[in-house]
Amino acid sequence: MPELPEVEVVRLGLEPAVRGATVRAVDVRDIRSLRRHPGPAEEFVDRLVGAQIVAAVRRGKFLWLPLEHPAVTGDRADEALVAHLGMSGQLLLRAADAPDDRFTRIRLLVDHPDHGELAVHFADQRVFGAMALDQLLPTSDGAPGGAGSTDATVPSQVSHIARDPLDPAFSAREFFTRMARRDSGIKRVLLDQTLISGIGNIYADEALWAARLHFDQPASSISRRKAGELLAALRGVLEKALDEGGTSFDSQYVNVNGQAGYFAHSLNAYGRHGLTCPRCGTVMRREQFMNRGSHFCPRCQRLRRE
Repeated sequence: MPELPEVEVVRLGLEPAVRGATVRAVDVRDIRSLRRHPGPAEEFVDRLVGAQIVAAVRRGKFLWLPLEHPAVTGDRADEALVAHLGMSGQLLLRAADAPDDRFTRIRLLVDHPDHGELAVHFADQRVFGAMALDQLLPTSDGAPGGAGSTDATVPSQVSHIARDPLDPAFSAREFFTRMARRDSGIKRVLLDQTLISGIGNIYADEALWAARLHFDQPASSISRRKAGELLAALRGVLEKALDEGGTSFDSQYVNVNGQAGYFAHSLNAYGRHGLTCPRCGTVMRREQFMNRGSHFCPRCQRLRRE
């Protein structure tokens, strides 16, 4: 599943092409991609056509486009087009007359004042992702809703998602406090999007390796100093992955132009089982974890019991 760096790369590519653009047409090719939308496809299209896109915003793994309806609400964004990429979703920028991509499920035609007409294809091979129109709500802390916006609003479908460690409004103190109350393994805590968002299997493994923590180390047993090291590792891994365009193992995790990221070449833990640890030379291991795998060094990342 795309994690924070992959979704942020998509947002950064999408933003200059859609900010200020007006939606001229919408074609829903697969109704399954509207599973998160509360109404029928016809209502989705009617509400979207004529709307002006204000920005491209991200929190964790969620991406949304705040919308203005000048004829109804003037210059106030009251709802947003929310996109969740699921396992294989993509948002691709295309010429207005370009043919569908192979797995295009929804197609938007937008008119930008500088760039003219463009098409945005929501392509999704496995159809686990979705788009929806959703009401914007005030953020609980009064800070901007996410990366790419100064508005203190967030879609209702995203309101339960915690801030990510790269968000200026992320509270390290709150994260440490809540982490200390959890007896479950630290990787399970990192994957809890209501506590800290944007982190999935890949970047959890990478950050835990960098902080020398075993994935099953009880969160409550980790000292504040070590928790600080982990947070610094998370930020470092996410920033490096973002600089390198995210992690792409196949054609699914790409930017809006269909280009793959190259952070896979910088991985120290994920996918390296059977290879030697870059730090100490011990053979890396993979153990079953929540229907997936955890990759770690048995020497650098020992499970420490109280």
